[in-house]
Amino acid sequence: MKIGFDNDKYLKMQSEHIRERIALFGNKLYLEFGGKLFDDFHASRVLPGFQPDSKLKMLLQLKDQAEVVIVISADDIEGNKVRGDYGITYDLDVLRLVDVFQSLGLYVGSVVINKFTGQNAAIQFRQRLDNLGIRSYLHYKIPGYPSDIATIVSDEGYGKNEYIETKRPLVIITAPGPGSGKMATCLSQLYHEHKRGVQAGYAKFETFPIWNLPLKHPVNIAYEAATADLNDINMIDPFHLEAYGETTVNYNRDVEIFPVLNAMFEKILGESPYKSPTDMGVNMAGNCIIDDEICRQASKQEIIRRYYQEMCNLKRGIGCKNALYKLELLLQQADITVNDRAVVNAALEREALTSHPAVAIELADGRIVTGKTTDLLGASAASLLNALKELGGIDHDLHLVSPSAIEPIQALKTDYLGSKNPRLHTDEILIALSISAATNEDAHLALSQIPKLKNCEVHSSVLLSSVDEKVFRRLGVHLTCEPKYEFNERKYHRR
Repeated sequence: MKIGFDNDKYLKMQSEHIRERIALFGNKLYLEFGGKLFDDFHASRVLPGFQPDSKLKMLLQLKDQAEVVIVISADDIEGNKVRGDYGITYDLDVLRLVDVFQSLGLYVGSVVINKFTGQNAAIQFRQRLDNLGIRSYLHYKIPGYPSDIATIVSDEGYGKNEYIETKRPLVIITAPGPGSGKMATCLSQLYHEHKRGVQAGYAKFETFPIWNLPLKHPVNIAYEAATADLNDINMIDPFHLEAYGETTVNYNRDVEIFPVLNAMFEKILGESPYKSPTDMGVNMAGNCIIDDEICRQASKQEIIRRYYQEMCNLKRGIGCKNALYKLELLLQQADITVNDRAVVNAALEREALTSHPAVAIELADGRIVTGKTTDLLGASAASLLNALKELGGIDHDLHLVSPSAIEPIQALKTDYLGSKNPRLHTDEILIALSISAATNEDAHLALSQIPKLKNCEVHSSVLLSSVDEKVFRRLGVHLTCEPKYEFNERKYHRR
């Protein structure tokens, strides 16, 4: 993978700025972690070289002083919102985050259920947290939020929220995804701390949008694409421009909430330490881009992937037309089309030539390998085998798994397990390949090529089954699909 981002420089610069902000406030700092605290795959895709666990590495240096509070929106629980990169709902991701943080030695203080209005699913989730011994708190929707500052900053606003009991000076506020209410949770806590006579501060660690890149830089446009369902809009920070005469980039929710934050600090400290939303942040990512063109191209690919993802969501009945319309606009702003994604053309051309579904895989050096559906293999499994052969320099006419070995697996699927599709999926062909590798040197060589698939681009001419999607996700490839089913339009894919 071509590198456009210096991760080591980023770790050093970012940790220094966070320490400076902690020192500014003293005994209690609520630090909002925007985006993913770890597993930040979006950042690693648009900033090649960025490590998904960079934020976590910094936090581990402060783990004796820090505790983690995870925020989830009751609306997201009720709506079964799914985290795209893992394919699990937000409530399940909260439990996953608790497990991961605790396994790393981080103290998880509690979970906050935000925007609560009595949703049944949220009540059931809170009961589950209680059964697991995880403390939880309820924060409520506030009428007039975020414009009615008088109501928000009162006992009828933040004052109605349950006070989160914390033990450590640094409180990390994180969430499964955007729109969960992290900032509102921080501000609510500042209000409650002030009532208790505790001088507490707030800072924000948000990777995107990158404040010192141009407004329409592809990296920033890719952030809008990632949050199209929230309708986040990148904009020039008007407060920063007025205060310093400097043009910086922020996004609408931070700009809208800034007057509330100012009002909060004026009540707590007598005056606000911040003159703009940009001031609140400690993001140094823009200073660590070492090849702008590589990051531009990577971000353009991400915008196309997000567009395909939303089209597929709509086909499955879980998407949003307004989000798709916005993504179409973002494609125009970035001056790109789906034809700028090489694997799209390759997969569609192979399908047109063979009249069968096809999958294309672009390897790290730009070579493109395709595979089509056959009597033995699905297109995903076929393309995967072909890619491993190409990477290992193995003759494409050579059978790595004997057809006579595949047929009993097909019989097991259809005769005993009730499947209507006899063709092998990606997980099944990889298991068969692993068995062959015990006695076949070429199969062993092909199997050893699997790590080279990470970060490769993949496109399918049809929607894939959930099992193929999960395997591609585990392989670390960047997958897109055409928004159409292989079979009858009214039927879902069968495994």
